Amino acid sequence: MSIFKFHITQMGAYKPPLEGRDPHEHLLLDFNERTLPVCPMVKQAMIDFIQDDRLQCYPSYGNITEKLAQYCDVESEQVMITNGSDQGIDLIIRSACREGDEAIIPGPSFAMYHQVAKVENLKIIEPSYSKDKGFPKQTVLDAISDKTRLIVISNPNNPSGTVVIKEDILDIAAAAPNAAILVDECYFEYTRETVADVVDQYPNLLITRTFSKTWGLPSVRLGYVISNVENIRALLNVRGPYDVNQLAVVAIDAALSNPGYTEQYVKEVMEVSKPIFEDFLNEKGIDYWPSVANFIWTFPDNPDEIEKHLRAHSILVRPKADESGRVGLRINLGNKAQTESLIQTLSQII
Repeated sequence: MSIFKFHITQMGAYKPPLEGRDPHEHLLLDFNERTLPVCPMVKQAMIDFIQDDRLQCYPSYGNITEKLAQYCDVESEQVMITNGSDQGIDLIIRSACREGDEAIIPGPSFAMYHQVAKVENLKIIEPSYSKDKGFPKQTVLDAISDKTRLIVISNPNNPSGTVVIKEDILDIAAAAPNAAILVDECYFEYTRETVADVVDQYPNLLITRTFSKTWGLPSVRLGYVISNVENIRALLNVRGPYDVNQLAVVAIDAALSNPGYTEQYVKEVMEVSKPIFEDFLNEKGIDYWPSVANFIWTFPDNPDEIEKHLRAHSILVRPKADESGRVGLRINLGNKAQTESLIQTLSQII
């Protein structure tokens, strides 16, 4: 007999396919990561910290919250750093929901939303995104009940790259005042779409962001939550005082002081690589979902064969099925040279 809650023993672990990924051997287009190394200043800041013989000390975060707030154009009291955005998602759901509550999570989307909701034994309602209509706003509104305690809006959504307009988010927040509206802005730097400027007007809005994607620092695990002051104070009661790695804060501090490398990368991906790849898909007649992010969910006729061909040529992409079970390939975009290499390899089989 297990000592743990029965529903937890019946769950499966979230196991992303990380084994065998090597940036020195593969072009990694499978996890929506930055495809280039971080800037030298970030590396040097981490090296300097280690050589300063401070690893034996507990973390001391200094003014990182203030620097983040300035970057986000919000007040420092409206920001809380977390151990990756995954911890922010976990803290929000754990703090807002009780067993048996209802969670509305439009899908398909990021697996962690479901994982945490299942840990809390929530009833999950999953309206479906569609290629033609995008975000299922009306279905979400229709699903709201007096048991709704959580609504997740991934903006843009992963794997589809679908944008959710600000007015739709605010309509949902107004329609469910007793529910936490978790807006995941994981890819904010690619879209600049945000509701951070209205968290005071909508006290049930909570935003999660990360330094894993555009900033290229998923290995050090730093994310943050933006919400009104009362919500941040409550979440700080749940987050531990040392949950965030000191090296992560050192890296992010250096990254925020040197934003140019991220801005330049985003510009090349969105204004050069993405149009080139979309032109290729259109030319070959390959179906894909419109995306506002740094990845495109493609649906070639032979996805398994193409994925194996790319893997054989050291390019990794991510198979993802839609609600009907049709398998597509979510493909992350890097710089121009990497995208041209991708197209060249695809052209050998398509």
